[in-house]
Amino acid sequence: MSGYYPYGGQTPAPPPSQDKGSTALRAVLITAAIAGVVTVVAGLLIVLKSPEEYGLQSSRDTLNLQAQPKQTAQPEPAWFQAPANVPPPLPQITPAPPMLPSTPIRLVIKRLGINAPIQSVGLKRDGTIQVPPSENHNLVGWYRNMSTPGEVGPAVLLGHKDTRTRAAVFARLPELKNGDTIEVKRQDKTTAVFTVGGVEQADKKTFPTQRVYGEQQNAQLHLITCGGTYDRSTGHYTDNVIVYATMTSSYRS
Repeated sequence: MSGYYPYGGQTPAPPPSQDKGSTALRAVLITAAIAGVVTVVAGLLIVLKSPEEYGLQSSRDTLNLQAQPKQTAQPEPAWFQAPANVPPPLPQITPAPPMLPSTPIRLVIKRLGINAPIQSVGLKRDGTIQVPPSENHNLVGWYRNMSTPGEVGPAVLLGHKDTRTRAAVFARLPELKNGDTIEVKRQDKTTAVFTVGGVEQADKKTFPTQRVYGEQQNAQLHLITCGGTYDRSTGHYTDNVIVYATMTSSYRS
């Protein structure tokens, strides 16, 4: 038996021929469908290209990230710390040869804005070193029983941290750092230049006497002021701030 066997048989026969009218109608429908798809796709591309014109812009605005400000806070100074019998810290520069003695007359620390006259001081009756009069906030005391600045050995200068009404000459002394320079103008028209080697904050009860006043082989300058906490019961600060510097050059004033 010959014919079309869709699910079996020897050799499948081609499908029976269809009416020409049906074929033409199908072609028209397919063409219309394709044209519709093309139109939809073209419309979507236009909308996606300019979404804001069709009310489709995202409601989530873009946030521009601004550059964050850099941290400008200065770190705390690295205090010199050592047992009291350890020698003073030296700067990373060769010391200059000591000069002959000459009375100091002025202290200049450009980094701190200090330009102060120097007054000679000695010992009080209780054996402690005198300090400059508190009514003169910009006065430095030179302990005359030690070396003069620029002479071999330690020269000791003292100044107030504050007075009852305002900051005093050595208020910013803790801001000094290793490598900073200090100048002392002398009576012989020379200026001794010292380089900071270390800054120490020491409890007054354990003051490093040997390190501050002990003999040295080069010309040193030790600046001393108050620090730590103010004790209202005694009227004094609990600590001392000590700057250790070594003479590294000099010049004619």
